[in-house]
Amino acid sequence: MHEDDSMTDGISIIFQPEGKRAKMRKGQTILDAAKLAGADLVSTCGGKGNCGKCRVLIKAEPKLLTSMTRLEKQLLSGEERRKGYRLACRTSVKGHLIVEVPEESRTGRQRLQVEGIKTHARLDPLIRKYCVELENPSLADNRSDAERFLDLLKREHNLNNLRLDFAAIKQLPVMFRKGDGQATAVVWNEVVVSVESGNTAKRIFGYAVDIGTTKLAGYLLDLTTGEVVAVGSALNPQIPYGEDVIARIAYAIKDQDAQEQLQELVVTGLNQILKDLLEKSDVSSDEVYETTIVGNTAMHHLFLDICPKGLASSPYAPAIRNGFNVDPETVGLKISRQGKIYVLPVVAGFVGADAVAVALATEVYKKTALNLVLDIGTNTEILLGNKDQLMACSCASGPAFEGARIKHGMRAASGAIEKVRIDPVTFDVQYQTIDKVKPCGICGSGMVDLTAELLKAGIINVMGAFNSNINSSRLRFKDELQFIVAYSKETSTGQDITITQKDIREIQSAKAAIHTGALTLMRHQNVAEKDIDTVLIAGAFGSYIDPTNARVIGMYPEIELKKVKVVGNAAGTGARMALISKKIRNQAEAVSRSIKYVELATESSFQADFCNSLCLPYADLSEYPDTSSMLKKLGKYPKRPPPMITPSKK
Repeated sequence: MHEDDSMTDGISIIFQPEGKRAKMRKGQTILDAAKLAGADLVSTCGGKGNCGKCRVLIKAEPKLLTSMTRLEKQLLSGEERRKGYRLACRTSVKGHLIVEVPEESRTGRQRLQVEGIKTHARLDPLIRKYCVELENPSLADNRSDAERFLDLLKREHNLNNLRLDFAAIKQLPVMFRKGDGQATAVVWNEVVVSVESGNTAKRIFGYAVDIGTTKLAGYLLDLTTGEVVAVGSALNPQIPYGEDVIARIAYAIKDQDAQEQLQELVVTGLNQILKDLLEKSDVSSDEVYETTIVGNTAMHHLFLDICPKGLASSPYAPAIRNGFNVDPETVGLKISRQGKIYVLPVVAGFVGADAVAVALATEVYKKTALNLVLDIGTNTEILLGNKDQLMACSCASGPAFEGARIKHGMRAASGAIEKVRIDPVTFDVQYQTIDKVKPCGICGSGMVDLTAELLKAGIINVMGAFNSNINSSRLRFKDELQFIVAYSKETSTGQDITITQKDIREIQSAKAAIHTGALTLMRHQNVAEKDIDTVLIAGAFGSYIDPTNARVIGMYPEIELKKVKVVGNAAGTGARMALISKKIRNQAEAVSRSIKYVELATESSFQADFCNSLCLPYADLSEYPDTSSMLKKLGKYPKRPPPMITPSKK
């Protein structure tokens, strides 16, 4: 293969082990090719080059690749560089290549939490069906088809004040002259939106959706009973363009094409989930008449193809706050053409409809006692309050918990270490992986466990620094201090899986953001830990963390564990509630208006609280003369190898 071969038809890239192919122009990156090919390649930072997750193995002549960049030299070890590893987002190609995507760089089979608490809304959907016995027009009764049909609905079902949508008017002449004897009116909020032949009154379905930054969750409901018929989920297809909302917003505001691309991606993902649900349930897409949508404000805007530029800079104002209805054809969702999509209201630029849905599901706005709600995800939304007052803030917590900037971090997929215990005497490690297979990395819940266990065993101190005097072969210096969680002989990658000093700093930063958010809301309401009656942990990540270890590292204030409850995907529950109840939709609008948003970046105490919260679990800044001395101490850890460490002789 020579670079001249690529000039006519483009450069051919083959991704193994999937065998997927792409044609690309000279100068495009391997990550660009992976997106074109649909290859399974993790890109946590969306191609910015700062996560180091898109490692690929290329055994080719150096002249077929661009030179190794400074970032690659920083993020790839010397051994990896010698073997031929490159970062896909930083490597451009000059000729045909075969690229090996190693297991640790593949997404794998994801574990995506979709279950939540049971809905507690009375069935009262906006969409209903009514069957009537048709009466053919005659010379004695030559009223219009529309008058005749509305009269039948009034007489047989006591429905007054209905009006006909134009689509329904067009259907009436056929129905009245078809001679089948029956027709069914599809009524949405006092408007007849469609007329169907025969009696289809028991076939009414709805689709509730939670658009997360990382995952999509979809629920197919029978709107005659309110019961969930089927549940599905998938990774958000926008992920290759940025792991977090900031990266997605930055990509979307480049130009209109980029914005439309992200909109099409998420709608394609939702349509695929719906298709799978319909096939499992023997339901037609024409029988799905309504959809409810929740998501953070960035996901809300991108789903609707609304420019998110206002979210990119202070004061982070959304384009619209209220909930509203949109036709499915406008966004491309494949439900009934006469169906409706209701998008729940948002609160602010970084507290969206998902937070409103969580409030609906947990009913914190009704309670007398004080509740703290943490919807932990790529962004963590925090609610604090009760029926008298409800406040919210948003924390940028997600990248580390999703594996970003963690040496062996990964999402919650097959082979991820999700639970860890460390013997405080021998320092032996016991771990559990997702699907009980050989480990290939560490997911967020595993990182929380690891940090807590290292602290409890005295391997790290409250500042998060490794104790280099620990007598264990698991603690070593290789570029930096690191602790071996799983030896190479135990892993599916053939490499040691470790947690490094830098990894611990990332976890400290992520948990500190959440802790700071909670403290800020508590200060605004002048309450202490003892005043909080219940802590509700929601979200996919929140469903799997160990509440004890989360408290050990200070992810949330030191509240009694008996007060902590896990509620699963509460945002999905809120979306389902809004789907089946007009009253809940009205409540959503009221809740959205009642929530007071607190912007953490403008808080005078933010930096001090954040510095306090970096410690494990929490420190008092009074020990230090100023913030800079705290940060300086937090940043200190050994730069040179410690003395040789020998295994314990137990």
